[in-house]
Amino acid sequence: MATTPLLVTGAAGQIGRRVLDLLLAAKAGPIIATTRNPAALADYAARGVDVRKADFDDEAGLAAAFEGAGRALLISTDALDRPGRRIAQQLAALRAFEKAGVKHIVYTSFVNPHPATKVLISGDHRDTEAALAKSSFDSTILRNNVYTDMLLMALPQAVATGQWFTARGNGAAGFVTRDDCARAAAAALAQDTSGRRTLDVTGPAALTSDQVAAIASKVSGRPVTHVSLPAEALKEGMVKHGLPAPVADLLVSFDLANQSGDFAVATDTVLKLTGKAPQSVEEFLTAHRAALLPK
Repeated sequence: MATTPLLVTGAAGQIGRRVLDLLLAAKAGPIIATTRNPAALADYAARGVDVRKADFDDEAGLAAAFEGAGRALLISTDALDRPGRRIAQQLAALRAFEKAGVKHIVYTSFVNPHPATKVLISGDHRDTEAALAKSSFDSTILRNNVYTDMLLMALPQAVATGQWFTARGNGAAGFVTRDDCARAAAAALAQDTSGRRTLDVTGPAALTSDQVAAIASKVSGRPVTHVSLPAEALKEGMVKHGLPAPVADLLVSFDLANQSGDFAVATDTVLKLTGKAPQSVEEFLTAHRAALLPK
């Protein structure tokens, strides 16, 4: 367990807060938490966390916010409002980490961010990984697979209607819960490791959407059939139901990457990092059964 100050960026987000809870429970640290709005982390400041303001659009102020940290968790930012903004923020953060003397970066990337992937936002992860490769930092790159939690966006409607529409074909995904990603990130940050490693963070198995539909049927007690549509038809349906076209394009891009096999990755990384196996899709949906059922 590391004793050097540990820094968590984006600490007011869902992953960030969970990482802080895990670090505090493990008595790791000291802990530095950065956020655009320090007041949002007042409860953690009261528990001894050094909460600092960090605006990733203000590079000049980042180095001061990162000062004193030995290891840092760079949680990929949510700046997807315009092309190029997120990668600009993350490259600014890497430059600031260097100025602040940080030695090891843990970065939350995404599974298979290769140049040919259909996922429209993977380029930010690929470019951040490339910048880390060219840097002087030791690093741990955590390539998170698709969040199991995202299934709760679509499956309740599928349970209600009996049909789940995607453009995934027979492609599989190693769905991993947001909580397991946070556990992996907290463990990687707290460990006193050196060198460079790239790890795929996944659930215990890669499942097709047909298999997920069968699990949803079992858990809900209602029949659910997966129906794979052509990408354009799926996008048209999303837009018709009120989604902005750019959002529909992004969601469909994930389905196309799923169909091509980019997400068909299952590893034991979570178990190795944390000592506890990741939650399966069935376990997750069982725990959230009430959210699946029609109100």
